[in-house]
Amino acid sequence: MRVLVKGAGVAGLTVAWQLYRQGFRVTLTELADKVGGGASGLAGGMLAPWCERESAEEPVLTLGRNAADWWEAALPGHVKRRGTLVVAGGRDTAELDRFSRRTSGWEWLDEAAIAALEPDLAGRFRRALFFRQEAHLDPRQALSGLAAGLENARVLLVFGVTGNANVAHYDRVIDCTGAAQIGQLPELRGVRGEMLCVETREVSLSRPVRLLHPRHPIYIVPREKNRFMVGATMIESDDAGPVTARSLMELLNAAYAMHPAFGEARVTEIGAGVRPAYPDNLPRVTQEGSTLHVNGLYRHGFLLAPAMAGEVARRLLTEQGQPEGGPHDLHH
Repeated sequence: MRVLVKGAGVAGLTVAWQLYRQGFRVTLTELADKVGGGASGLAGGMLAPWCERESAEEPVLTLGRNAADWWEAALPGHVKRRGTLVVAGGRDTAELDRFSRRTSGWEWLDEAAIAALEPDLAGRFRRALFFRQEAHLDPRQALSGLAAGLENARVLLVFGVTGNANVAHYDRVIDCTGAAQIGQLPELRGVRGEMLCVETREVSLSRPVRLLHPRHPIYIVPREKNRFMVGATMIESDDAGPVTARSLMELLNAAYAMHPAFGEARVTEIGAGVRPAYPDNLPRVTQEGSTLHVNGLYRHGFLLAPAMAGEVARRLLTEQGQPEGGPHDLHH
């Protein structure tokens, strides 16, 4: 079966990779001139289904709990399995109790345990929640890694595609164009997310740290070369314009609250993107003629894209009368 995958964000690349591994003949097209140009390139890369359960429905946990295994199988060495630390300032410690009631898979840490886990946070927080099973990766490295793997496998990747490909050459089209489908797919809306990256040698973190706050909760994810990604706002809007001054102040203030050394960090990047979402904030695979739409990943792109790719593969294998799996199967 010849399959055209449209969109080289996290959804399109994971679908293309999964279908290639299942033996389909795949072509991938992308409007931009490289991978990671949309919201996927601005993601935190947290594979944190237990933490996300705090504000998401149960399927985010059930669909996302095997995501780290999928990414490790696809890109060995990219996944860092160091857990997630959740903290709160002195006046907001009740937020930790609320967070714990809405989640599972955590353990309580006292000041000494926090210091042992993250020495640079010693003395800053009295207690924390630690989600030991969670993981993270660098989104841009992961996107580039999947694209390189597909190219090495001689899967055709075509960038800068401004018109519609000749779909008559394909048995199935998988549309993974994300926010471009807002206004086209029923119920799909945009949720604006803003982030920034900073660089400092004064702080070292080994894992994502979430700082709870009643109005402005944030997360900080360590990257290579003393860099950190700070995110992210969630605004009900499909405006992809520059970051607002208000959001920038909120993100910087929250980072400073986690550790004052972030006040002297160099801001290396500021970005905003639109994340497509359905009313229940859960992704869907929908069909329109010979086209399958994979969309609505909301803030869970890297976490839930593997499960959506697995769903697409199952549907196409069923059409062909083949059993799921086989020698090239990856974790779903």
